[in-house]
Amino acid sequence: MSSNVVVVLDNGGGLIKAGIGGERDPTTVVPNCTARPLSSKKFLLADQLLSQTEDLTSAVLRRPFDRGYLINQDLQSTIWSHIFSSLLHVTPSSSSLLLTEPLFNLPSIQRATDEIVFEEFNFKSLFVSDSPSLVHLYEASRRPYDVVSKAQCSLVVDVGFSFTHVAPVFQNFTVNYGVKRMDLGGKALTNYLKELVSYRSINVMDETFLIDDVKEKLCFVSTDVARDLQIARRRGNDNYFRCTYVLPDGITHTKGFVKDPIEAQRYLTLSEKGELPQEGANEDDEPEVKSKPNKVDLTKNEFSLSNERFLVPEMIFRPADLGMNQAGLAECIVRAVNSCHPHLHPVLYESIILTGGSTLFPNFAKRLESELRPLVPDVYQVKIATQEDPILGVWRGGSLLASSPDFDAMCVTKAEYEELGSSRCRRRFFH
Repeated sequence: MSSNVVVVLDNGGGLIKAGIGGERDPTTVVPNCTARPLSSKKFLLADQLLSQTEDLTSAVLRRPFDRGYLINQDLQSTIWSHIFSSLLHVTPSSSSLLLTEPLFNLPSIQRATDEIVFEEFNFKSLFVSDSPSLVHLYEASRRPYDVVSKAQCSLVVDVGFSFTHVAPVFQNFTVNYGVKRMDLGGKALTNYLKELVSYRSINVMDETFLIDDVKEKLCFVSTDVARDLQIARRRGNDNYFRCTYVLPDGITHTKGFVKDPIEAQRYLTLSEKGELPQEGANEDDEPEVKSKPNKVDLTKNEFSLSNERFLVPEMIFRPADLGMNQAGLAECIVRAVNSCHPHLHPVLYESIILTGGSTLFPNFAKRLESELRPLVPDVYQVKIATQEDPILGVWRGGSLLASSPDFDAMCVTKAEYEELGSSRCRRRFFH
């Protein structure tokens, strides 16, 4: 079995990361959904949605995941089939599968997943893992002299597509009773941005791919919300946050883009001390920018953003502003740590690892540290590390595990599944 090909599949609600175990990066990273453009009767899936020529304006979307859990197994197996045959070019019957699944996955969903893996695709063997333990494994191997590796303990903050998990990991096992969850992830932030833009400028409630792009390119985390709200009220060149996004017209360009990337980066010049810049301070420096009218051109399909750029990621820290009866991320971390043994507290605060696409917002780690520090006892150090690539971190941990010599012994084989059934086999994975 040593020559066995191991397919590593990080099956996220937003993106699927798929590749062969032992490699550094996945072969493919594709949306975990299908979409039908208005101009077509056929649903596109996976890599077809990433085509630069495809116009996905108001495309009809279908996702196999809802609120973080797999609800449409048929759709998921269609997407997997396309990935295995067209993108990875593997034969499942002669391969093993390492699959990630959400924490606290329901037994009925686990059974359905096992059926797809063994009965539909006929994989030789299967190993199922959760995201936090793979993130910990990768970070411990990457930083062998760090506290994560020495103490074999870390606190993984995974801000994913459907929700956010704060999970303590001890000796490569997720401490289930210490896991805390916020029902807020990248999908909720995209939907909130859709509502704000639709209310203020143009109806974009059907433009999921477009608003995802706006969120990723223009949103950032504010380090001083009160100051930034005051700046966002200003007119013209004194508003450091105003920028314009151009919608696709379907003729010259099928994808949206930022009208002036330099203008979109102006917020980076603000003082970090929380001081308000004086109004009119830019007049001497940038007379040519001042002379331009800062109004949106209504003849073109475009809209401007101002305070939306930092109010959207702000929801991760203040879910109550969205009407959600939940604590913010900093408080969530404190509750997760307090659920663990007191001896682990100092180590967990010193080894916080950020992963998931929504941690890529500029200033995310800095803001989280400033919110967390007042809640943590002074005797403890707070150290927050963002993964080098928060989107691929889980997959890389899986790839590392798949290439270890013990991997084959950890898997459940097809023969064991047929003899013992799903629930008995699942006990091997210690979730």
